[in-house]
Amino acid sequence: MRFDRGAGVFLHLTSLPGPHGIGDLGGGARAFVDWLAAADQSYWQFCPLGPTASIHGDSPYQSYSAFAGNPLLISLDRLVDDGYLDDDEVHTGESFPDDRVDYDRVREYKTERLRTAATRFHEDADAGDREAFDAFRERESAWLDDYALFMALRTRYGGGWTDWPTPVRDRDPDALETHREGLADEIAYREFVQFAFDRQWRALRSYAGDRGVEFVGDLPIYVALDSADVWASPEIFDLTGDGEPAAVAGVPPNPGDDGQRWGNPVYDWEALQATGYEWWLDRLDRLLDLVDVARIDHFKGFDEFWAIPADADAPAAGAWRDAPGHDFFETVESRLGELPFVVEDLGFVDEGLVALRERFGLPSMRVPHYADWCREGHMYQPMHYTEDSVGYTSTHDTDTIVGYYESLADRQRDCLHYNIGADGAEINWSVIEAVWRSDAVLAFTTVQDVLGLGEAARFNRPGTATGNWQWRCSEAAFREADAARLARMTDEQIRN
Repeated sequence: MRFDRGAGVFLHLTSLPGPHGIGDLGGGARAFVDWLAAADQSYWQFCPLGPTASIHGDSPYQSYSAFAGNPLLISLDRLVDDGYLDDDEVHTGESFPDDRVDYDRVREYKTERLRTAATRFHEDADAGDREAFDAFRERESAWLDDYALFMALRTRYGGGWTDWPTPVRDRDPDALETHREGLADEIAYREFVQFAFDRQWRALRSYAGDRGVEFVGDLPIYVALDSADVWASPEIFDLTGDGEPAAVAGVPPNPGDDGQRWGNPVYDWEALQATGYEWWLDRLDRLLDLVDVARIDHFKGFDEFWAIPADADAPAAGAWRDAPGHDFFETVESRLGELPFVVEDLGFVDEGLVALRERFGLPSMRVPHYADWCREGHMYQPMHYTEDSVGYTSTHDTDTIVGYYESLADRQRDCLHYNIGADGAEINWSVIEAVWRSDAVLAFTTVQDVLGLGEAARFNRPGTATGNWQWRCSEAAFREADAARLARMTDEQIRN
């Protein structure tokens, strides 16, 4: 897919302003869309949308499903508008932090009200809503049936699915049918929650589209072991007979680090290839039904992937395995017609990765945090971003521009000043402008960088298990002056 030159802003949904402790699909999201439109931005980028788990620190990259939406993102106020909650049930006077998400409190508060809304829906919904619900269930049955049952079984047995009774773990048809009947109410609740998410999401996307804003979603290459995806389709993963991973994903050591052991099960690509990549095609169909463009995380894994024996703790114990990247994307291209993807190719860039990316014309990421500012022609300096790249001021995994700048050694800071023509007074805007005037086909910044926030506003620190994914902003963050400034910069550097 050939992109027109454009610009956008990253802000994950959980970081939006809102009244119930977490960003949602209600008024805060629309306020941000309005700000993006005022700033003449074409794109809103965010992290994956799936249901998160407290055991994984509510990371959006360790979800219970690659297809489902996160119930915590559902707007309770919109359910009041729909007649399935009362205003006094939603606005109880309970206060939540404005600057961070307390996931455990939010989950308890919202789940109670979502269950109330689901009960009322199933008892009192009018004919139009019932028809819409039935149409949603039929349209999404390929993943919804397994997901709703999986989540219902988690309420019955707890823990991970590999610890469930063997007939349930191994999906014995009689055992599943028995549980579908016995857990019918819980399944109905899970289906309603996904229906509510889907309806609210489509309304928000329509609102954004009317204002010229497209959505950039995120496609993690791997899924969590404790997910409906692995439980429902174990044959496409490298698992042992009892459902445990035989090998897990990660990356090997690089100079200066020990590598990373992510723990996700790796794919059995031969099994996937034998099905014509059916599961992946269904996954992409679902994602691209919700967003306009997708960022493919860890693109390297489609060329070759680092597989670590499950019983090994050290990432260095792994080995590279080949993946059928060219055949896979040819199959995807034949299904989609064009590939609306940008790819995360930071780290382990080699000839195989570059050849795969260039074969399908997929723009790659460039982030100034990885620049050697004192090395002439370094690829991560914005003045050297190429037309087939996407330039970022920072990402969800890096420090903010201000935090990064404050951590630089004096010589690197001086070289940065020289290279982008900055004096450090407003380093956030200097770097935004440098990325905007680069040759990158798309340019992105973050709300934190627009606001000039420091390290305390960092969204995620890879390799750490706590304190991530919590940062939030208030509606006051969507300042008219910043929108006007970004609009001028976009008009001067992007539109011309």
